[in-house]
This record gives sequence, C-alpha cells and structure tokens, in this order.
Amino acid sequence: MWTLRRAAAGATRVQNCSILLARACCADSVLSRNSLAHEEGHHDKSFSITGSSVMSKLYSSERLYHTKSFLWCRNLSSHAGVRSGQNDDDLEDGFSDLEVPPEDDAMVGPEEKEDDEELMSEEETNNAAADALSLLDSETDVSVEKKTERTVELPLSKIIIEAPRYLLNGTLDKWVEEGNPLGRGKFSLVILKLRKRRLYGKALQFVEWLEATNRLEFLEHDYATHLDLVAKVHGIQEAEKYIEKIPTSLRGELVYRTLLFNCVSANNVQKAEDVFNRIKSLGLPISAFACNQLLLLYKWTDQKKKIADVLLTMEKENVKPNSVTYRLLIDMKGRAHDITGMEQILDTMKAEGVEPDLLTHATVARYYVFSGLNEKAEATLREMEGDDIKENRAACRDLISLYALLGKADDVERIWKICMSSPGLRECLAAIEAWGKLGQVEKAEEVFENMFKAWKGLSTKYYNALLKVYANNKLLSKGKELAKRMSDNGCYIGPMTWDALIKLYAEVGELEKADSILLKASKQNEPTPLYGSYITVLNRYSARGDIHNAEKIFQRLRQTGYAVRLRPYQLLLQTYINAKSPAYGFRERMKADNISPTRAVAIQLATTDAFRKTQISELLD
Repeated sequence: MWTLRRAAAGATRVQNCSILLARACCADSVLSRNSLAHEEGHHDKSFSITGSSVMSKLYSSERLYHTKSFLWCRNLSSHAGVRSGQNDDDLEDGFSDLEVPPEDDAMVGPEEKEDDEELMSEEETNNAAADALSLLDSETDVSVEKKTERTVELPLSKIIIEAPRYLLNGTLDKWVEEGNPLGRGKFSLVILKLRKRRLYGKALQFVEWLEATNRLEFLEHDYATHLDLVAKVHGIQEAEKYIEKIPTSLRGELVYRTLLFNCVSANNVQKAEDVFNRIKSLGLPISAFACNQLLLLYKWTDQKKKIADVLLTMEKENVKPNSVTYRLLIDMKGRAHDITGMEQILDTMKAEGVEPDLLTHATVARYYVFSGLNEKAEATLREMEGDDIKENRAACRDLISLYALLGKADDVERIWKICMSSPGLRECLAAIEAWGKLGQVEKAEEVFENMFKAWKGLSTKYYNALLKVYANNKLLSKGKELAKRMSDNGCYIGPMTWDALIKLYAEVGELEKADSILLKASKQNEPTPLYGSYITVLNRYSARGDIHNAEKIFQRLRQTGYAVRLRPYQLLLQTYINAKSPAYGFRERMKADNISPTRAVAIQLATTDAFRKTQISELLD
C-alpha cells in the first residue's frame, strides 16, 4: 500500500511499513523486556489504535533504533502551529527549533520553544504552518467581494475590540440596527482578526451573540468555530458539554476534529485518545489531520511507541499520509541522525506523488547541515533557489537562514540584496537572525532600524529577534537598552521576551538575575514562561553542580503545568554528577512519571548510583 515500507533503515525490500515506522519511532534499545512490558501496560486498553500485540512482536524481533528526544517542532503540521495555551503574539511567528542541532547523547541539544510547541508554534508558526485558525476558518468562502469585505470588516473588528465586554452585545445590536450587513464572509474575517490578537473571550461572545440572535444560519463549520472558542476560554470539559447542544445532523467529523485539536493543544493525552476513539465509534471518517494531531501529541510527550501505533493504524485504515505526515517522519529521522532513512522517506514521498514543499526541503537541508553534510545541504539549497531566485522569491526567507547555518555570509548577502528593494517582514526577520548567527550584529541592527522606519507599530517579535541576537552574542548592555526601548514603545512583554532576557543574562554569567526574571514571569497570571526558559536556567545550574537550585527549577517547571519530559531529568541527573553526589531514588522518580531511560540516561543513573559496585569497592569490601 505505502511505498514507505521500502524506506526502513537497513531493511530489505519486503519489510512492511510497521517495521519502518517502528524503527523511526521506537524507544532506546537498552530498555529491558520488563521496562517494555511496563510501558505497554500503560497503554489504555480502550484506546483502539495501540495495536500492542503487533508492536510487542515487532519490539521482540526487531532491533530497536536509538532515537533522540522529540521536541515540538511547530512547523511540522499545517494545522497545529500554535498551541492554544500560549498567549504571546510572538508565537504567531516564533523561532523554529530546527534552527539548532538535534539533541545528542551528550545532552547538548536545542532549547525548546513552546507554539509550539508548534510548535510552539506554533507554531511559525515557522511557522507559516497555520494554527487552529486554518483548521476552522480556511473552509469559509470569503472570496466573494473580498476587497469590499475587508474594508468593511475593519470597523466592526475595531468596535468589538474597543467595546467593554458588558456593553458588547448592545453595541453589536446597534451596529446591525444602523443597517450594516453581517454576512458569513464578514463573520469569518472578524473571527480571524480576533484570533490573531488572541481575544478569544470577545470572539466567543461575538459568536454566542450571533447564535442567540439568529443573525447567521449556523453550519457545521460555524459550530466548530464556536466549539473551539469554548475550549480555549472555558476548557475541554465545557467544550464537550457544548457538543451536546449542536444539532445531531451537524455534529460531524469537523466538530470532533476541532475538539481533538484542543485536547492535543492542552497536552491531554487521555482526552485526545478518547475523542479519536469517539470519531471511530461514530463511524466518522478518520482523516490524516486527526492522525497527525496524535502524532504531534505523542511527539511532544515523548511517547514514541504510540507514534508507531498511530502510523500502523493509518496503514490499517488506509489513511494516506499527507505532506505533514511525511515531514514529521523526515524530522524524526533527522533528529535520530538517520540521514539515509530521511532520504528514503523523501524519495518515498516523491514516489507517492506528494511534492516536497519549501518547508520540507528546508527541513532536509537543516539536518544535512547538522550532520556535517554541507555538500548535500548546498545541493538542496540550489534546488530551492531554482533557475532564477528573483522569480522564486518565496524561497528567500529560508535560504537566508540556511546559508547562515552554513556560515556563508556572501550567499546571505546575495539573497538579502534580492529582498532589499521591497523586503517582507518575514524576510527581515530571517535576515536579523541570520546576521546574528554570523556574528555581524551591526548588519542585524541595520535591518531592524530600517524595519522600524518602514513599518509603524512594529510587532514585539521583531524586537525579540534582535534581543535574541544580543543574547547569542553576549551583548548585555545592548540587550538592556533594547528591552527599555520595547517598554517605552508600548510593546507587549511576554514569554518570548522573557525567554530572550533570561538567555541574555544566563549567557553572560548572571544566572541569579536570569533566575529572578524567570521567577517574576512565572508569577504572572498569564501566560506562563516558555518551557525553554526553564531549560536554559536548569542547564546553567546543572553545569555548576548546584543541586539545590536545579531541583528548585525542576519543581517550578512541574508546577507550571508542562508535561514531564526526559530532558529535565537528564539535566537534573547531570547536576548530581557534576556535584559528585549520589542521586537517591532517581529511578523511582522517573518511573512515577512514566519516563523511560535512554542509553545516555541509563549511564547517568549508573554513575549516580550510591550502591553500585565497582572493581575497587569489591576488593576493599
């Protein structure tokens, strides 16, 4: 069925898809049979996609390939870009975690920017990957009189944004009574505007007003939009209750897909699995989107075995993988340093008639760079450029970033000159980051200042890009000046800014100040600091061997509500190793969080085991 089965690393041509996918997604090969059985025991029996009997045979008969920590790469899904829990508008176009090398056994890995997740991520989110907005609003027909709709939409959006919540319904009634039309296209554009500003509460109130006043005949898409906003404002439980209010005839796959998306955004594995099973039990079609959502969720939560299970289910249910699925597989192979497997997946993608887009090519090129295969990376970049880069302007943004990763300042300059006559915001953002990577801070500042002159009310994310450049180049005084400038200009100070400041102080050795910023940020009602901010501080305390403060950051990370992952445990273990102190009960702590040790962590655990026997200790006992 799938020619993916031919792409198994080291596999023969007759090997089936399940072996390929298991090898792409399996846990570390050092896991014992007992630990494998323990993990299988944690699969929910009611979750019908696990295929545990097939997988258990697979794991017992096939060599398990070591894979690295799966990080949230928001640009993997064309739908799940930004996690709804993130409120920073910077996540609309956040930094891609593919810009840094994959994590290796020595625990040197990328800082995780969470949409996200998704990425963030959403998450881009690289994010040209769309978020839930594309899931819900892309199907609405706004092409009719598009120019007219957009000009009329702005006043209504402004009215909704500026009106107090308690006066909003009356304001909307008055607006309609004055003879202003309100069609489906205008409704969609208003929701789009409110979503972009993360004004989910007002968007929900607007939709509820429409439904209560019968201003619009609701279709399944409209109910899905309402459901999504209920989930974002009131949570998953209220969203489930709202589904019961939707007419049965309009309670289709799109509605449940929307609920699934929000369960995934909330990292709620059990609920997501329940919704997926409900889609199956109702006889609704299983879409590639739903399967990709589960793949992303298991990727974020490091449940690698379940990733293989979903892919097996896709094969069983004849759900054809789309570009998102292939990109996800390519990313897994790249993070596992399996370049041959990555190339085979790419070949299979082409053979199946799914043409790799710029984002896929960029992902492949990045992993070539991270693996030291610069010639292959350059060949991919030439393919991205095409015959005339001036005619292929869409590729410029990624090319600027990728040439910077290769350290090719001349090529960055060449591509940037093509953009300079009429640069787009995303191209400017790529240029700032690229010049920062190349250590040419003055050129990054020049791009920023030109942006500042050309666009009024520059978004926070562009300040954050320059702030990140200062952090990476350890320019504390410039970073502090830019932060003050942001405040003076009324910029939104949120998780991305906090993260850049935390990294800035950590990089110059002022770890206590970085910790203080993180603590103050965590006390804000919303949003929460990024996962990567905690990892930055934890990593520095780990290097110091400061057990007290490392444990403190670890506990704060848990209290914030982020899913427990392997990475913080790795850093905490390394803290005990650097402090030359035994780590009592660490295996039990990991087991309680259902975290399985990789080969690298198993070595760390052995190193910190106070009761381990060595050759010398046995002689002296």
